[in-house]
Amino acid sequence: MITQIYEVSNESEVALCVDAGINHIGILVGDGSFPRELTLLEARKLFDGLPDGTIGSALSLSADRALIETIIAVVSPRLLHLGAAPEALGLDVVQDIKAAHPGISLMRSIPVVDESAIDLAWAYDGVADFLLLDSHTPGDKQIGALGLTHDWAISRQIVGAVAIPCILAGGLGPDNVAAAIQAVSPAGVDSKTRTDITGQHDKDPDKVRLFAE
Repeated sequence: MITQIYEVSNESEVALCVDAGINHIGILVGDGSFPRELTLLEARKLFDGLPDGTIGSALSLSADRALIETIIAVVSPRLLHLGAAPEALGLDVVQDIKAAHPGISLMRSIPVVDESAIDLAWAYDGVADFLLLDSHTPGDKQIGALGLTHDWAISRQIVGAVAIPCILAGGLGPDNVAAAIQAVSPAGVDSKTRTDITGQHDKDPDKVRLFAE
């Protein structure tokens, strides 16, 4: 079971996640267009310090192809996570990015709002290396970071419909992650909001450890 934690923002939080055995350490990176983005050089420094066996995931919420290419060039992540809404960042652009950078694993966020998510996920089968099944508010520029669960039955259908690994996200924390795994049977689970300190965006050490356990 892959465990993934976002938004890790400093060296102490990296160490916390590594000690807890988290597999994917997610860092929000960009040019400041979205709140809490780390700069490219800040993200690169954190990724460079990761031990073997821990994968750094660079999350871009941008639909700007040029910025995404710059993130790849400067940060050099092992895993590139594209989290822009699908109407802003289409399949054709994602295919082009993947073709241009075959050595980087690519994760695509899928907004699970209704059963149309199944067809969208299926379209990325064979393009992305991972799908992140996340909650979404229609009209938002980004997918996720709502702290809300979605219909796990739809995510379960996606897991059964595609060949690539699916990571379940959306309102997961220590109190419900076991039930989510049982309901969806994903390849992995992700947490952001519900492993934060309540009312803040810093990671809560106890919540991160309990989530991993």
